[in-house]
Amino acid sequence: MRHKGQGRLGWLFASPYLLYAVIFFAIPLVWSIFLSFTNWNLIAPTFNFEGFSNYIKALKNAGVHAAFFVTFKFLIVFVPMVVVSSMIVAFVVHALPKFKGLFLVGFFLPYLASGVVSSLIVKGILSYNSPVNIFLRHRFGLDIDWLGTPFSALVVVSVMIAWKFTGYYALILTSGLESINQDVYEAAKIDGANAWQRFWKITLPLLYPALYTVLILAVGVTFGIFTEVYQLTGGGPNNATNTWQMEIFKQAFTNLQAGYASAIAIIASVVTFISIYIIRRLMEWWGKRNGWD
Repeated sequence: MRHKGQGRLGWLFASPYLLYAVIFFAIPLVWSIFLSFTNWNLIAPTFNFEGFSNYIKALKNAGVHAAFFVTFKFLIVFVPMVVVSSMIVAFVVHALPKFKGLFLVGFFLPYLASGVVSSLIVKGILSYNSPVNIFLRHRFGLDIDWLGTPFSALVVVSVMIAWKFTGYYALILTSGLESINQDVYEAAKIDGANAWQRFWKITLPLLYPALYTVLILAVGVTFGIFTEVYQLTGGGPNNATNTWQMEIFKQAFTNLQAGYASAIAIIASVVTFISIYIIRRLMEWWGKRNGWD
């Protein structure tokens, strides 16, 4: 009886999360899968079943192709950028003699900032007549269209998102650094290991759990980029920043093709799952090579 009572208590405590998962994940997922086989236009009370035509159309669409490649471009640019920047912040904070918590809170604050507000501020800073561009034109003769060229637009969005998440990931990495026993470093010094060798042979391997978490979170963010792209570039120029979320939004709310947008969302989910799975397996392989089971 006591075991049954404990089981019921456990389900009771877990019920808020389970209810949240059912309402905001399971039901929308099932509904999206259902809609992906229809031609619903988001307004009409009726719709027709189209079979796999939405999926076939999506796989042939240039916008979907762009979303696929653009997401991996962001993966290549944003993930190393945010991992390196968060590691630098973590090492700097870890080396501080005191007030570590205060500095971590300061770096964490951008994570709490509104993406819409931050995007509007960045858009104003990078506008043609902004003080930054006026200074670059008058002082160095540089006339940079930050959001008008494919590469610079990709970099600007990546830098902005990296700025937002650096403090959050640095918090995770700092906790990992704090958990490393300093006696290991002392032993390595006695054996003649220099700072670079200690970093590669001790710090990185022992930081594996925190690095694993940060990398998976960063990859997940890459596949969910929307607000910054929507506010800054609208997916342009020439689909250079057209992410999965942007393409789904355009098809569902601009073109009013909810069924087709649902098919794109399902394809995006599959690509996201496979990508994260591959990266997770690679990280686990690296962890096992360094003694983590």
